[in-house]
Amino acid sequence: MDALTDLLRGVHAQRADVCRSFASPPWSLAFAETAPLTLVAAVRGDVWLLAEDGTHALMRPGDIGLIRGPLRFVLADDPSTPTQIEFDEPDCEQWRVGTRTYGFPADGDVLVITGAYEVEGGVSHRLLNALPTALVVSCADGECPTVDVLSAEIAKDRPGQDIVLDRLLDLLLVYALREWFDRPEANTPGWYRALGDEIVGPALRAMHDEPQRAWTVAELAARAGVSRAALARRFTTLVGVPPLTYLTGWRMDVAANLLTRPDTTIDSVARAVGYADGFAFSTAFKRVRGVRPSDHRVVALRA
Repeated sequence: MDALTDLLRGVHAQRADVCRSFASPPWSLAFAETAPLTLVAAVRGDVWLLAEDGTHALMRPGDIGLIRGPLRFVLADDPSTPTQIEFDEPDCEQWRVGTRTYGFPADGDVLVITGAYEVEGGVSHRLLNALPTALVVSCADGECPTVDVLSAEIAKDRPGQDIVLDRLLDLLLVYALREWFDRPEANTPGWYRALGDEIVGPALRAMHDEPQRAWTVAELAARAGVSRAALARRFTTLVGVPPLTYLTGWRMDVAANLLTRPDTTIDSVARAVGYADGFAFSTAFKRVRGVRPSDHRVVALRA
């Protein structure tokens, strides 16, 4: 398992609000209330993505856009086209004109698909916080073939269709994130760059596989086949913090997720992330997160 896989577990499509819209110029769709993460796929024709953060990006067929909500954004044929339809709710049902088709009649020159994602817990926010509020990645070289598959599936109305669409959206998200993080301008987080390192990568994967284990720098170095000093030096250079500091932060992110489950206790969460008792865990959690585990649970369950 790697860090990206772990972080993606809490970002998933679950009966996602999947909308497709056909249009012919001039056209413009505005999305006022957005999900924690929205994926936009340009299927046919060029689409401008205009976000309130100042992003103005032209999407070619096959390109994917990601928007971190809440952030108002517009899809249009041209940046100067006035808004014609405003989606002022998270779903698109108010503008339904056919099977998963919204906004305009299904005879336009342009086809664009949007899908909304739910986000669970601190682990997933670590991933989202590494992204800009809006971005576009190109799949012109055929790296995202799922766009065409999604376009074909979205028009159907068959048993199990929601699950098929959810999984296709998830696959597109993985393609888009990998493509974005490989870009030089992406300001890629240290943990992602370090995954491919022959020394730091094995240590990172070990911590993610077994956050409950009482890891020492020596044990992590043994996984990497280097000395403690060599691991500590390279880990700090690539990731930005020493190995055990990263481990503590990762444990607290995992714990924050577990605390949102009503069937867990402080003691059971403590054991799951490597602490012998609830007192030691609570002390560490408050030091890292700024609140007690019990207070975090109350806020999370109310959300």
